[in-house]
Amino acid sequence: MTTTIHSSFLPHHDPEASLAFYRDLLGFEVRLDVGQGAMRWITVGPAGQPDTAIVLTPPAVDPGLTEQERQTITEMMAKGTYAGINLATDDLDGFFETVQAGGADVVQEPIEQPYGLRDCAFRDPSGNMVRVQEAR
Repeated sequence: MTTTIHSSFLPHHDPEASLAFYRDLLGFEVRLDVGQGAMRWITVGPAGQPDTAIVLTPPAVDPGLTEQERQTITEMMAKGTYAGINLATDDLDGFFETVQAGGADVVQEPIEQPYGLRDCAFRDPSGNMVRVQEAR
C-alpha cells in the first residue's frame, strides 16, 4: 500500500491576491478555480507534480462553526497564526531573492537551523506562514 499527501488546505480572504502570490510569484499552476467573488476554492500546485496541491479556501465557511469560532479564525489569520505550509527548493537563496523582490512579507531570511535544516519564512497575502527549506 502506498499513501501520499495529495492536497493541503490554506484559507485565503482575497482570491486575486492569492493568485498573484501562488501563481505569479511562486510559479504554481492553477488547476481548479471554483466559486465566485470572495467565495472561491482555488487549487494550485507545482508544475510537473500533478499529484501535489494546495487548496486555497474561503475561511470559516464550515456550517458547523459557531460565530465565536469564526471570529477566532479571522483574528488568528490577521495575526498570521492560523495556518501554514512547508515547501522545499533546491535553490533557497534564489527562491528567497525572487519572493522578497516580489514584495512578500518576509518573516525570516535564509538561515541554518540548529536542527540541521536551512530555511526561510514569509507570509502569504492572507497571513499564512510559508516556510521553505533547502532540499539537500
